[in-house]
This record gives sequence, structure tokens and C-alpha cells, in this order.
Amino acid sequence: MTITRDLIIGGEHVPAQSGRTTEDLNPYTGEVFARVAAAGPDDVHRAVGAAADAAEAWAATAPSERRRIFLRAADIFESRLEEGARIMAEEVGGVRGWAEFNTHLAANILREAAGAATLPQGEVLATDMPGVISMSVRQPYGVVAAISPWNAPFILGMRAIAVPLAVGNTVVLKPSEDAPLACGLFLADALVEAGLPAGVLNVVTNDRADAAEVVEALISDQRVRMVNFTGSTSVGRTIGTLAAQHLKPAVLELGGKNSLVVLEDADLDYAVDAAAFGAYMNAGQICMSVDRVLVDRSIAAEFTERFAAKVRNLPTGDPTDPATVIGPAVNPRSAQRQYGLIEDAVAKGATVRAGGHRLENSLVPATVLTDVTPQMDIFHDEIFGAVTVVFEVDGPDDAVEFANNTNYGLTAGVITENLGEGWDVAKRLKTGIVHVNDQSVADEPQAPFGGIQESGYGKFGGQAGVESFSERRWITVQEEGHARFPF
Repeated sequence: MTITRDLIIGGEHVPAQSGRTTEDLNPYTGEVFARVAAAGPDDVHRAVGAAADAAEAWAATAPSERRRIFLRAADIFESRLEEGARIMAEEVGGVRGWAEFNTHLAANILREAAGAATLPQGEVLATDMPGVISMSVRQPYGVVAAISPWNAPFILGMRAIAVPLAVGNTVVLKPSEDAPLACGLFLADALVEAGLPAGVLNVVTNDRADAAEVVEALISDQRVRMVNFTGSTSVGRTIGTLAAQHLKPAVLELGGKNSLVVLEDADLDYAVDAAAFGAYMNAGQICMSVDRVLVDRSIAAEFTERFAAKVRNLPTGDPTDPATVIGPAVNPRSAQRQYGLIEDAVAKGATVRAGGHRLENSLVPATVLTDVTPQMDIFHDEIFGAVTVVFEVDGPDDAVEFANNTNYGLTAGVITENLGEGWDVAKRLKTGIVHVNDQSVADEPQAPFGGIQESGYGKFGGQAGVESFSERRWITVQEEGHARFPF
């Protein structure tokens, strides 16, 4: 049965003012999974108005009350795991294990946000002014525009709204056209049921053809005071430029060209398992996925043979089958883009060590390539799919130079039994995140998450997230006597 959903504005479920809807397709079957309201600029301004109207009261809400709402929402959301798993499978092709991970981490993001509601909000500063108390105070911005992606929909959708709300902002959320339920409406349902007041969180869904004007209307509305976006670097560049034009701060978490460095002393079985997880979890559709495995030349042949053998046997197909590891790409366009990268590389001399053949139902088999050169598109482009490339390197210095040869800078992993050498490599990698003796895919709600260079700027998570979504003010109080003036 097809799901039908309206916008959420001011605590009410309302259709788009135009009456238009848009189809949300199952990527594996091609069938219509849901129909959602297709908002236009007028709906956006209505949602921003509701958020602005609710802002003062929400900022003044007792922090213990905000904490209570978030803790209750976490329990509600986690209790809906079965419904959430079905939504992720049918809306974005997410396999069972990925849906479970999304559910539990999203719930923990809410719990971390609950803690953020009662964190200290400033500090007392040293001052040379007699009789003055000088303070640095953090306060909410007001209305925050949040634009969430489809690929880890519960995690990244919740991350886009939880801390901004917890520190006293109100939010207008525009979820991805590929996952309006999973990274938007389904999340809002839990918060609303938990007691979030009307207007504090508003959700505006849209047709893909209207995305540009909806986003522009959202960011350009003068009542919106800051923006956060997770998605591709190409779209993030547009979002960041638009925010800058309106002098609004932005947190942008964008793409990556992530490397897993395997040093010569690595445990090969562990390295193979780490590389497979890092490259193919969620069919490689994670901003942190391993695009490149940089293996010391002395062990490269054996590693590649073992790695390819493991990858060839990864169960691929229907995302509703609990045994499936590799589900479909989010839509046929994404699958075709991945096949284009593979075929361009092969035509220019790359070797397919596993996968590479065409499948139906938006599926791309887990694929391993070697002999990739800078003349191939896949050498430079973010893959964002079920493909990775193995390169041979000559020691740690060569691995660091190779890994840093990209405009991206999100995450990396280093596999070694020598923690000192792993730490040395990690310090030299130009990424916002790095994991020694682990692969590149990891997230915790209390950790500062974000990249550098073309992987974006600003941080989600923990104290860094609180600082990102609140602004600092300097306030002084002339507690004793009067200030002295020169004239």
C-alpha cells in the first residue's frame, strides 16, 4: 500500500498550497513507495514563519524539559525499528544491518542532544575593567535551515536537527527527494509524539524539479539565521555560496575520496575484513566509504587476492532479505553513474578483480579494480557506490603522499600492528577524521564530525556541534561602581 504524507508546518500536517504531490520510488522494484507533498517557495516561507513564531518560547523552555522530550523521542524512535527497517529497505534500498545501525545511532544522537540541553552555556572571562563581570555566553541562532541526505537517512537526518533543537533553535528541515520519509517525516514523527511543541520542527518535502527554488527560498528567507547541509560537494558548494551571499553561517559535511592505508606489517585477514566493510557497507553509499585501498607493495598481491575472493562472495540483491549485504543503488541514475566509472576505467586499461558486470534492479555488484591510472575518471572522482580501487604503495611516506593527493579531506583508516607508525601516518593525513587500526567508516554522536578542504567545514557532534549551532556573545555587567570615561 502506497504511503501518503503531507508537510509538517506549525504542528499540523498540511498539503502543499499548490496541491501538488511527488512520487517516492522503491529503487529495487521501481514501484511507488510513497507520495509526498511537493512544496514550493510559499510553503517554505510558511514553514519558516512557523519556526520563527515558535523560536522565542522554545529558546526559553527549561533545559530539563528539552532533555525530557529528547530522551522520550529516543525511546520512541528505537521502538520503531521494524517500521524503520521497512522504510529504509523500500525507500533507499537499505539492508537490514544498515537499518538497525541507523536506528540505534539515531536514537543515541537524540540522547546526546538531551545532554547538550543542560551543558554550561558560557564562561566568566578575566577582565581589567574594575567592578565588571565579563562573560562569554552562548545562545541559539533562532531558525536553522537543515538539508538532510538519503544515504544514512536516520543518522544524518537526526544529526541535522537534534543538537540545533536541543540548544534552543527551531528548525525547518528539507529532506532529500530520495528519502522524504526516512530522513525527514519519520524522524519528526518521533519528536512530535515525544512532546516537541508545534512549530519547533517543520518538515518541507519537494519534487526534485523544484529543489533549487525550494532551497533558495529557504536559505534566502531573512528569518533563517544559519544553515546545515550534508551531501555532495557539488551541491554543497552551491549551498555554501548561497549562505555566504546572505551572510549566514553554514555547516557543510560533503564528499570524500577516502583512503585505507595497509602497512607492510598489517594482519592481512583483519585488513581484508576492514577494507570490505569500509568499501561496501550500504553498497558504498557513505561519504566515509573506502574509495582507495593503499597497500604496501610487499603484501599487495596476497592482499588483493584475498580481498577479491571475499568481495566476490558478498550476498547481493533484495534489501528486504536479511542475508543481503549489497543492496541496490538509491536510484537507476546512481547505478548508471557507477557503471560509467567502471567502464571508463576498464576501457583505459584497469583490471577487474571482482564484480564489474551489469545487474538489474539498480544493483551494482561489489567491484574491485586494480591498475587504475590518473587518466581514468575513477582515479579522481568520488565513487559513492559499490566499487573500490586497490593501489600499491612503497611504504608509509608514499602512502601518505598518495592519500593526500586529492582535493577532498574527510576521513581515512590505517591498518598496522605498529601503533607508533600508525599514529605517525595518521598525523600526516590531511583529513578531518582518521582511525588507526580501523577502516574509514565510523561515527559517534559525541565526536566532532566533519572534513577539511572540499569535504566541507564546520562540525557536527558533541561539544563541537553545540558550538556550531549556537552563537557566542560577550556580555559585561558593571557590578560595582561606574565605568570611567575620558570625556
